[in-house]
Order: sequence, then structure tokens, then C-alpha cells
Amino acid sequence: MGQIVLLAAVAVLLVYGIAIYNGLVTLKHGVGKSWSNIDVLLKQRHDELPKLVETCKQYMQFERATLERVMQARGQANTARQQGDVKGVGAAEGAIRAGLGGILATVEAYPELKANQAIMQLLSRITGLENAIADRREFYNESVNLNNVRIEQFPDLVVARLAGFRPAELLEFGAEEKKDPDLRALFRT
Repeated sequence: MGQIVLLAAVAVLLVYGIAIYNGLVTLKHGVGKSWSNIDVLLKQRHDELPKLVETCKQYMQFERATLERVMQARGQANTARQQGDVKGVGAAEGAIRAGLGGILATVEAYPELKANQAIMQLLSRITGLENAIADRREFYNESVNLNNVRIEQFPDLVVARLAGFRPAELLEFGAEEKKDPDLRALFRT
């Protein structure tokens, strides 16, 4: 009778451990999936940026510094994305967003740019992508938070440590994204 109780207890613990493991795997893959969603949107935005920059160059010869900063940040973001460097992506994407703010301010200041249909279509597309990136970033960070909390809670942490689960990094953009752009500085000649 004692052996049956012991075997039953071991079986229950084994099933419980398997359920915890499967839950952790689901969370880990949820983080990966949400990162992939962000990656797709970032790639789409990065594909649109050269078109916007090229179109704007035709009108804004003196704004080359802003355009060059955006393209340099785009290159850094691509490199960070390819290397899986979440912090690097956050920093480069913050620089891109700041540069886009400068381009948007410039477009607002020049009626001939604002009237250009190609620029307005590109800006609309990029604005839509920016909104989608913000939504996906929130979803990604929520997935990371759920994953990280779960692998630190008992009894899940025992299974997580035995199976080698690691915490994921939040996607955070730099401080420059959080502050208002200095419009006067953007238009100094």
C-alpha cells in the first residue's frame, strides 16, 4: 500500500512538473513570437525610410544632417536586430524616432513639402508603422514580463532552473524618445 501511495505521489509530481515546463515553453515562445512581430514592423519601417529620405532630399538640401542621422540610426538598428541585441535595437530605434520627429517638423514648416503627395503618403505609412510598433512593443514587453515573473516564482523557478530558462530583456527606447523635440534647434541654419 505504501509503494502505491509513493508511486502515485511521484506520478502527480511528474505530471505537475511537465505542466510547469510546458507553460514555461509557451511563455518563451510567446516572447519570441512577439519579438518577431516587432521585427517585421521595424523592417517595414526601415524599408520605407530610404524612400522618404530620398524624396525629402529633393526639397531640403540644407536638412542633410537630419536625414543622415536617420539613415545612420537605421543602419545601427539593422545591425542590432540581426545580432539579437534588444538594448541596441532600443537605442537605435529611439534615434530613428527622434530623427523622424525632425523630418515631420520640417515637412510642417515647408508648404511645398506638405503639398507633395509622395511625401505625404510615405509619412502616413511611416506614422502607421510607428503606431503599430508602439502597440507591438507594449505586447512584447508584457510577454517578457510574464515570462520573467513566471521563471522567478516558486515552484516554477525550480523547473526553469533545471531546464535552463533565462529571463528575456525588455525593449526600451532611449530617453530622447520621451522628450519633446527642440523645434527651434531643428530649424536653425
